[in-house]
Amino acid sequence: MTTAQPAPVVALLSAVLDMRYLRPAFEAACPGITLRLLPDLGELTDIEAAVCWAPPPGLLARLPKLRLVQSVGAGIDHLTADRDLPRHVPLCRITDPDMAAGMAAYVSWAVIHRQRHLDSCLASARLGQWSEPAVVPPARHTVGIAGYGTLGQACARSLLALGYPVCGWRRRDDGSAAPDGVTLFHGEAARADFLGRCDTVVNLLPLTPQTRGVLDTAWFARMRRGAHLINVGRGDHLVEDDLLAALDAGHLGAATLDAFSTEPLPAHHPFWRHPKVTVTPHIATRTAPAVIAQQTLAHLAAVRAGDAARVAVDLARGY
Repeated sequence: MTTAQPAPVVALLSAVLDMRYLRPAFEAACPGITLRLLPDLGELTDIEAAVCWAPPPGLLARLPKLRLVQSVGAGIDHLTADRDLPRHVPLCRITDPDMAAGMAAYVSWAVIHRQRHLDSCLASARLGQWSEPAVVPPARHTVGIAGYGTLGQACARSLLALGYPVCGWRRRDDGSAAPDGVTLFHGEAARADFLGRCDTVVNLLPLTPQTRGVLDTAWFARMRRGAHLINVGRGDHLVEDDLLAALDAGHLGAATLDAFSTEPLPAHHPFWRHPKVTVTPHIATRTAPAVIAQQTLAHLAAVRAGDAARVAVDLARGY
């Protein structure tokens, strides 16, 4: 923040996360800042910015002087799901310079773990059994990335370096060319062809009204028999019962899931016990607290300067 402006009052809001982990980074980035956390937010009229991950529904609408809503991640669906979200308030997301590398590492692990049958090897090792699965070269295993944006391109570069052929699919053609080794598809008309070429499909689509529930029976039917689904997008992309049915019918061979409609994933959920499902606790990539603090304060400075349009999300697009 500039010295000409008073230090802000910022609320750290979540119904599912302990947001105290952000306090040291904000205090280091902005001496004099006032931070408020649930359950005691103090005087609501003091709060200028809200830093959020799935805040309690309706709470943001109760902050009359709110000038900025900041997501702690790249996604904003956890905010736009609130029917009372004050849509006149600029909403910003994090653009993390390290997020792409983290996502590429996770996706590469998930592809290799299944493609090299390492899940089977580890299960045999726990039983003290020497089991040698067939080794299929990466060049014979095509990986598809649905949502070929910044994160998808980072994953593609990593997979190409490991020897995997890569296909990418975008809902719209932005005119950019694909690098050598990537076959790019655009639009709904090309989706079936894209899915039918891939042994593993990675979902990195943004969550919008058009993509909510996109991973459904129709999507799975177009995938190759025995294919592997990796969901590192959003939990609400996935129709869970449709995935379980596709796995149980043998059409899909495996699923690696890092995002869920309900988080934490309930202990009784069938994904935990399904032999073809690998669950990880939404850790594909994480943003450092210092990045969240610095970008939040930069976004608030832009709002204070009357330049909110430069930093705010386009709510019509959803990203």
